[in-house]
Amino acid sequence: MSETPNNVQYTEDNIRSLDWKEHIRLRPGMYIGKLGDGSSADDGIYVLVKEIMDNSIDEHMMGHGKAIDIKISDHRVEVRDYGRGIPLGKVIDCVSKINTGGKYDSGAFQKSVGLNGVGTKATNALSNYFKVQSFRDGKTKWAEFKQGELTAESVDGESTNAKNGTHIAFEPDNTIFKNYHFIPQYLDNLFWNYAYLNAGLSINFNGQKYFSQKGLHDLLSKKTNEEENRYPIIHLRGNDIEIAMTHGNQYGEEYYSFVNGQNTTQGGTHLQAFREALVRTVRDFYKKDYAPEDVRSSIVAAVAIRVQEPVFESQTKTKLGSNTMSPDSSSQTVRSFIGDFIKTELDNFLHKNPVVAEAIKKRIEQSERERKDIAGIKKLANDRAKKANLHNKKLRDCRIHRTDEKSDDRYSSMLFITEGDSASGSITKSRNVQTQAVFSLRGKPLNCFGLTKKIVYENEEFNLLQHALNIEDGLDGLRYEKIIISTDADVDGMHIRLLMMTFFLQFFPDLVRNGHLYILETPLFRVRNKKETRYCYSDEERQKAIKDLGPKPEITRFKGLGEISPEEFGKFIGDNIRLEPVILEKDTTIPKILNYYMGKNTPDRQKFIIENLIIEKDPAEFAA
Repeated sequence: MSETPNNVQYTEDNIRSLDWKEHIRLRPGMYIGKLGDGSSADDGIYVLVKEIMDNSIDEHMMGHGKAIDIKISDHRVEVRDYGRGIPLGKVIDCVSKINTGGKYDSGAFQKSVGLNGVGTKATNALSNYFKVQSFRDGKTKWAEFKQGELTAESVDGESTNAKNGTHIAFEPDNTIFKNYHFIPQYLDNLFWNYAYLNAGLSINFNGQKYFSQKGLHDLLSKKTNEEENRYPIIHLRGNDIEIAMTHGNQYGEEYYSFVNGQNTTQGGTHLQAFREALVRTVRDFYKKDYAPEDVRSSIVAAVAIRVQEPVFESQTKTKLGSNTMSPDSSSQTVRSFIGDFIKTELDNFLHKNPVVAEAIKKRIEQSERERKDIAGIKKLANDRAKKANLHNKKLRDCRIHRTDEKSDDRYSSMLFITEGDSASGSITKSRNVQTQAVFSLRGKPLNCFGLTKKIVYENEEFNLLQHALNIEDGLDGLRYEKIIISTDADVDGMHIRLLMMTFFLQFFPDLVRNGHLYILETPLFRVRNKKETRYCYSDEERQKAIKDLGPKPEITRFKGLGEISPEEFGKFIGDNIRLEPVILEKDTTIPKILNYYMGKNTPDRQKFIIENLIIEKDPAEFAA
């Protein structure tokens, strides 16, 4: 037997089998995607919530239960549905035996989300505390677990007066989800999506009711400003399919896609089929060979289908891989199913609504004119960018990118956008060169509010940034999972932050909507004595540090990133990095928010600043 380079023999003793709990805890990414701290909408703690919710939604879809109650505090989640309840003899098995569940019986769950019996078990294994209780026909059974291990259970068949259904409570394991916190806006969006896709279902979350009567029509009503849409929302429904769409005045394409109630944030075969079918139907109706990008420019659409035993490209179910509507070899393909529906229903709608048909035609032709208007400058700018990319001094790239599908770290890739050389120097010296890239601005970027996309190509800095991100033709080629605006904590830094947010919201709003834009939080204060150093991100943290460290500690106020040494900076962009996601509230439209902050309403902004002004004291005063 040969020995490995480190002189450790490879024998039968090196081979071991993990039980289900150990495997989930050792390789959580295989089951719930990335871990994260809750700052991204697809972080693991939200996947845990979804895995439990999906079971309750499946019960509702099968006609059992019209309400779901949810309570979420800082670190505890409780979900109570009013479905049939887990069969009492299988309560423990359903949450602790891998590949055990009712979803394998296609008669019981024809078109459910959860199919492989893993989700609830993953939630159990990744929780410090997990409790399941079933209420069924006047009897109840409960069991408690810690990290997947059974710790307590009730006697079988205790009597109860509670309504049928299932109650699950859990607390994510803080040794796996470090420093995690639930962001209310992400939960709000999650529960609204459940409501839109299940018209008539009441979801009660922390005292707020989520309810929809018109399904995807309601979703687009929330996501768009109907007064600014080019035409009223088109809402089409059929067996196993629902579509809503309109065109606005924004740049890019905006889609919300779902399969069996699951928000497929990365799209898949159904979304691609819709995009293709839309172009074909529009071309046939107007009898003109419009360019696909002109037909889809400024579109906002929601697509939901139901598929028997769908195949997703990962356990987190964010991208549909199914090509057929059911496992049956003779089943219709997803592409033809959606294509036939759009060809029939949208064509009929356009014939019956000539005013809408004319509005769509005008929007397409406007996009065509805009595209041709910038074609010349676009070519020149792209040629310049290609030459610059060979020796782009603004970009200090990393080795692993979001587009590297074979890399486990692809979703850890991030780009820091910094102001000036001093800040970029600190980050560059302390970054992880595998996953962290730096793009350096040379000062304050242009305020692009109200300008056309032509400026993206005419402005060298914007054009180089666009190429660094690879987002000219949409998000499919986005090279970094997180784009992080990293500016000084002073007036100029805040202004640059606003200008960069304006750039992304104006020209690449889908990048913001899909949760890729963040603000880097760096400490405002360093408080230390001879034994300990504390970094404080707020005045409250500073005051606590002063109290904990005793009399007259040394206090340093950080205003610029360049003031922080590379050695120190490495602590703030590593495992303990603090990021503030840029989130669009559901009732906020981009034109309104940009006009308020970047438009010509100076008196309104001045009044807001005066009413919210905080005068900061010098840290030396507090240390005195």
